[in-house]
Amino acid sequence: MRYLLDCQIESNREIAPEQCRMTLHAPAIAHAARPGQFCMIQVSESLYPFLRRPMCFERIREDSISILYKVEGEGTHIMSRLLPGQTVGIQGPLGNGFPLDATASRHIIVAGGIGVATFPALADALVRECKIIPEVILAARSKHLILCEDEFRELGCTVHVATDDGSAGEKAYASQMLARLNPGPGTRVYACGPMIMMKTTSDVAVQAGAECLVSLEAQMACGDGACLGCVVEATRESEGERRVRVCYDGPVFDTTIIDWEAHRFAYDR
Repeated sequence: MRYLLDCQIESNREIAPEQCRMTLHAPAIAHAARPGQFCMIQVSESLYPFLRRPMCFERIREDSISILYKVEGEGTHIMSRLLPGQTVGIQGPLGNGFPLDATASRHIIVAGGIGVATFPALADALVRECKIIPEVILAARSKHLILCEDEFRELGCTVHVATDDGSAGEKAYASQMLARLNPGPGTRVYACGPMIMMKTTSDVAVQAGAECLVSLEAQMACGDGACLGCVVEATRESEGERRVRVCYDGPVFDTTIIDWEAHRFAYDR
């Protein structure tokens, strides 16, 4: 069930340069939400900015939800200045989510930069509901962009850190770290981050015979699949459809459904 509610901000603070965490009192949404789903947030009571901002659930508690966001545009700059006690309009939960089951014998989370935002909720659910402790790869360009490491370790996860510049963990890309962990049949890989990171991570997983689920990010206006603003190219194997909507058909997809070559323009490194 989805809701359209005004929710009160409990906290909103910077946790790293240009990276913020907002926690909102939202019992109804928290009870309905599942890891991997998202919400649309109205960041201002005025007509500007007009469109809501899509944000995945970082944490889902009994009466609250948390989101991680990068301060980089007009909407997120407004969000970063909101104070505890203020309210924002939230539509959600939206989209599908990650499957929570024990069919795989090994679970590996691969997060690139702010792509980590969807994974604390997943790791928490795997540990508490499925009694599964996933391995986690945190990759970013530099040390100050590695987020949520302590949260994963508190859940008992083995965390592997990789940075492009070698300032934390190993100097490596996420896909290289995954290859070193030797995923294979019976492994489920979860990935979110820059498109090139997800593509190369998917390549490693698929070539090793592992299942790979990716959580895509896209600009969107409605969150309901109506405006087609978040469409991405799909393979012919996706039930005859050559395009899928991130907000409605996703944001979580089996990697074999995504036509990665059609999105080469989005590769930023």
